[in-house]
Amino acid sequence: MKKKIIPALMCAVLLLLSIGSVTTFAYEPYVTYTYSSDGIYMYSPAAYSAEKYVDSATMRERSDVVFQDIAEPTDICTDKDGYVYIVDRKNSQVVILNENFDAVACLDVFNSSERDGDTFKECEGIFVDDSSIYVCDTRNSRIVKFARQTYEFEKIIYRPTSALMSGDDLFLPVDIAVDQYHRLFVLSESNEEGVIVMDENSNFTGYIGAPKVTYSAFDILMRQFQTAEQRANNISYLPTQFQSITADSEGFIYVTTSTIDENQQMQSLMITGAQATGDYSPVRKLNSAGAEIMKRNGFFDCAGEVVTPMDQKGVSEIVDVAIGPEGSWSIIDSRRSKVYTYDSNGALLFVFGDAGSQLGNITTLEAIAYQGDNMLLLDYTTSAITVYYRTSYGDKLVEALHNDNMRQYHQSIGYWKNVLQYNNNFDAAYIGVGRALYRSGEYEEAMEYLEAAYETETYSKAYAEIRKEWIRKYVLLLPVIVILVLYLVSRFFKYAGKVNKAATFKVGRKSYWEELMFAFHLIFHPFDGYWDLKHELRGSVRGASTILGVTVVAFYYQMVGAGYLMNPKGNYSGILLQFISIVIPVLLFAVSNWCLTTLFDGEGSFKDVYITISYGLTPIPFVLLFTTILSNFVTTTGVSTLQFVNILAYVWAGILILLGVMVTHDYTFAKNIVTIIGTVVSMCVILFVVILFTTLVGKMVNFVSTIVTEISYRM
Repeated sequence: MKKKIIPALMCAVLLLLSIGSVTTFAYEPYVTYTYSSDGIYMYSPAAYSAEKYVDSATMRERSDVVFQDIAEPTDICTDKDGYVYIVDRKNSQVVILNENFDAVACLDVFNSSERDGDTFKECEGIFVDDSSIYVCDTRNSRIVKFARQTYEFEKIIYRPTSALMSGDDLFLPVDIAVDQYHRLFVLSESNEEGVIVMDENSNFTGYIGAPKVTYSAFDILMRQFQTAEQRANNISYLPTQFQSITADSEGFIYVTTSTIDENQQMQSLMITGAQATGDYSPVRKLNSAGAEIMKRNGFFDCAGEVVTPMDQKGVSEIVDVAIGPEGSWSIIDSRRSKVYTYDSNGALLFVFGDAGSQLGNITTLEAIAYQGDNMLLLDYTTSAITVYYRTSYGDKLVEALHNDNMRQYHQSIGYWKNVLQYNNNFDAAYIGVGRALYRSGEYEEAMEYLEAAYETETYSKAYAEIRKEWIRKYVLLLPVIVILVLYLVSRFFKYAGKVNKAATFKVGRKSYWEELMFAFHLIFHPFDGYWDLKHELRGSVRGASTILGVTVVAFYYQMVGAGYLMNPKGNYSGILLQFISIVIPVLLFAVSNWCLTTLFDGEGSFKDVYITISYGLTPIPFVLLFTTILSNFVTTTGVSTLQFVNILAYVWAGILILLGVMVTHDYTFAKNIVTIIGTVVSMCVILFVVILFTTLVGKMVNFVSTIVTEISYRM
């Protein structure tokens, strides 16, 4: 009996554990994920979990504050004590909740400096700092300031008075942020100049962060045919307007817009790092002078969804931004009802959310705010708040970010590794561990983690440190290697020159080796080289085919032998694909050029053109071999130099082929250029015909097979 009870108890315990492990991450009605460097969903544990739903009735349960049911919520914010402020545009009121979401006050009727019993008129935005509450009284064209502790009226801030502001511009504030110096950053509904900067005495400082004017390709074309007056009167070319604004503890301003041209936003999504300008990004970070300072060092721009061909909703419509813990910040996408959270470097930490009616889903996402460890999402349709608490996984993320910010890198390594235990698909965690290891001087281990996440910048720095140590160790050997390589190269070219000189006086057919060595004379002396190639028979089809084959092998070796920094994602294609991608274009160019030049008195045959092109490719394989080997010993800067050297090799080969075709057909330079252009057009025509023919043959085969199948079923 005892032997039967023990296995049964063990099975019961295992069953309970498995049930617990499933419910930990499976009960949320939405998916949490990040993106790989290729834009693929990488599922993640939930960083925030829905805790409760707070509507007007819930706010009244333990409160005697009188306020109207919230009807059109437009903004939400919190203060340092966890109090929550909700702006209701329709009822022109601000409902204030304590940290437990009980109503403690309602700002609707107040005694102002204008009159007793003053009211708002369609207020929209709000900002709360340590001492004051600033409410955007939109349709009254003013900002009303209240004391945070007592909710008493303090002052009215009117439209700025300055000659820099046009007298025709209305002042309709829709959102506001205030920095530690009490500068007001205001978004006005009727203003396209950017963010209005002013003080509490209505003194106008200026505009900052004016967004770029967005033009489509059709718009640009049509403007070429418009008069100056038509361009001036064309209101569709006003700058993109900002939609929401907030400020962090250091006084930096975050602004969002949802009116950027989708094509431009899509293009900017792929631009990150030092090349990212943020001109067409839906969220920007500005300093007090209006300069864009946001770091965009993630795989993609901080613009919400990474749109794939399967995504029919288009780019994200970003409507609000909130500052989170440890330099993180979040934006919300009203099209998808999702939250996107980034760290201070612009790396995506997590995405979650979905539309729906279950707890945790939002029908129409309008605004976001942080309340300590909680995240609050405001639903415009239901006029309610959904409260999300931070999970243990989210806590580990924040702890790792905290240690990074405090430069406690040894501790952050442990926290990032804990994050990886929760989510081993999280590239940002690999990068976090790698950077922390690098800063701790553990370069080789750092490179392993950074390589796993394709983070080349810090990887390059870590490798540079290892290379310095290697150079110190072999400082006497390196000059010897360089001198030896230069000596061998010079000896080879002397040998090639000797072979070519001897072959010049040789009567009759040249040997296979002499035909190959002639390529090294031709690349430095293209005019007489190509003349001899054709008229003195210094080259042949076998020599040309060998050079073409070596070129294919060189491109293949570049794929498999390049250093990590040259090919961080390990992109690879087989030698057969390399053969097709190189040989087919060469043959297609030769056929097209020969067919065209026979109509324009060209003197070269198909064989001559093929030999000319193949011999012109000679610089490419040798330069690729050199740069591929060196790519294993250089940093990011060196990789850029090697890529430039590769481009020079392609240009060199292109010039050789251009001159070779000209000499082969005995054309003038102008006529040769015309025939080259015609050759490219002919290649396109041939490709079109081939594709059309193969498509037609495929349809015919499918038609016949369908008939055969139908007959076989009916017999």
